[in-house]
Amino acid sequence: MEYNKPFFEKVFSNKRMERYFRLYEDEKKAIDHYQSNIELAESFYPCLSVFEVTLRNALSRELETMTGREDWYSIFPTTPGLVNLNRYITQAQKQIINRKENVTPAKVIAELTLGFWVSLLNSEYERLLWKHLRRAFPYMPKHLRQRKNVSAPLNSFRTFRNRVFHHESICWNLHRVSEIHDSLFLMLEWMNKDLPLWLKTIDRFEDTKKRICLRMNWNNE
Repeated sequence: MEYNKPFFEKVFSNKRMERYFRLYEDEKKAIDHYQSNIELAESFYPCLSVFEVTLRNALSRELETMTGREDWYSIFPTTPGLVNLNRYITQAQKQIINRKENVTPAKVIAELTLGFWVSLLNSEYERLLWKHLRRAFPYMPKHLRQRKNVSAPLNSFRTFRNRVFHHESICWNLHRVSEIHDSLFLMLEWMNKDLPLWLKTIDRFEDTKKRICLRMNWNNE
């Protein structure tokens, strides 16, 4: 079987592949680039997975402390300024019910999207939530401990995460991708100083990046 331009365009669509084949005269180089994109996205799975679960648990823990109840989201419909957040809860509960499962706080919390967790740090909720949610980042340096210094990278992570999980291209500016990887580790350290050390034992980003740079003859910087 010859894995050539017609094969990749048929399987993955002309639209998805055109950026790669337009860039290179050598179609093998374009195919190598597309393969590199898949490998780079795959190398981010441990980091993004650990980050999303850690963030969810850290914020949920502080919301439970704030409200004094496991179903902390129950205050949203009756709390001025937080009512808009209830749409995320309603959607999560609906998905659980559609699976014919019992709606429990643990299941609702697990069902909530990364978009929900990130939105909690938006400026519109700063007055009501930041003084509580800042405790989810106990190792964040004091001089940086402002909502915007958490919110901005969180929104960048969410956008990047969606590109990875929706199989979009990320393998174009490896310097920028490396910055995102480093920032993810830094924010994990803000939540739990020991977690990055463990994550490094299963994180393959640097090795994957070196392999891609060698294959594509790119400068590994």
